[in-house]
Parts: sequence; structure tokens; C-alpha cells
Amino acid sequence: MNNNKVDYFLEKKLVDYLKSVEFMERKVNEIYKGNCNEFLWLLEHDNVYTAGTSAKMKDLLKPNKFKVHKTNRGGQFTYHGPGQKVVYLLLNIRGAGYDIRGFINLLEDWIIGSLKDIGIKAVADKNHVGIWIKKDNCKKKIAAIGLRVRKGITFHGISININPNLEHFSGINPCGNDHKNVTSIEENIKILNAENFNNILLKNFEIIFNKKLNPIKTLI
Repeated sequence: MNNNKVDYFLEKKLVDYLKSVEFMERKVNEIYKGNCNEFLWLLEHDNVYTAGTSAKMKDLLKPNKFKVHKTNRGGQFTYHGPGQKVVYLLLNIRGAGYDIRGFINLLEDWIIGSLKDIGIKAVADKNHVGIWIKKDNCKKKIAAIGLRVRKGITFHGISININPNLEHFSGINPCGNDHKNVTSIEENIKILNAENFNNILLKNFEIIFNKKLNPIKTLI
């Protein structure tokens, strides 16, 4: 396999959460065996709450609002749904020589730089995982990071709020934070082109990670 090439697939329809996890589990093994290139999957899920390995049940405020799935990614409770861009990253960080903290720093730089390109100033917070913007005299979360590493390969990834229904966060304390402290790209800029933002993410990934992205036509 080409060590500098990363395949990617841009999903056009909503993806079932559990099916996405099953796919990633298989893909991690194939990457580890050297049978395929590293992989990025850009998608959106239907409405779901997911509980990471550090999730606390007290942060599930409305257990009957949406389906709740336990997951093996790091982090606490989060929401996924239409209007939120999820990017799953299946990357060989061991082969690239990254430690997990260094890799997360690169993810933060990638998100912050991509938001900057559309006119949104965002920051990382050393006390809270994710990406934040200052809004209404407080920090509001616009992007989340939740990873798992197996055999030196990452899976799960990042989520960025493009234009989801932010009320859907009210069923949880996302990542242990007040659900009111969540925002979206749509709340912060007047003109939103989601397709253009996909292209910005892909362009900046190549720059930050020094990789060449290769689009694939079908998910295999």
C-alpha cells in the first residue's frame, strides 16, 4: 500500500451508527495487515446519542429522546445527527510516529484552520476536549473529538456542527458540559455552503498531515 495515500469516501446518505462502527472495526484490521490504504469517511448519522468509555449516566438527561449506543471511543456522551459532519479517521499513527497527544493537536489545528477559512475564529481548550468559539460572553463548543486506537490505527474521529438542530443536544450533557454551550457554523456565519466546507476539510487535511487524498467511488 502507498504510505502517503489516504483514501476517502464522501457519503451522500445518512449512515446507521452501529453499521459504521462495524465497518471501522473491519477496516482497522485491513489497514493493520497492509491490505488497504488509510481511510477517511465523511458522513452524517441519523439522530443518536453515543456513550464513550468515560460516559457518566447522570449526563444522559433524556434517555428516551433518541437511541443510545455505548461505544468504544474515548470521551463521554455526544450527539450525532443530520447537519453534523462526522469524519472518521482510520490512520496509522504508529507508522507515522505520532503519539496520541500529538495526533490530537493536529486534529485541533485541522479543525481550527478549516473554520478560519470560512471566517470563524475557534480555539482549543486545554481543560476541555474539542473546539470552541467565544459567543455571548462564553465559550461554546462547535466540534468534538473522540478516538480509539487499536494496533496503532485510529478509528472514530471528529464531528463538526454545520447546521444541526441544536435542541437535540438537550437530551445529554455533551462531553459533560451544559448542552446550552453548543453552537454551529450556521449560528455564526450568514452564508453556509456545506459542500464547500467538505472541500476545505479535505484540502487542509492534506496540508496538516502531509498526505495525498484519493477519492473512492464505492465503500468497500
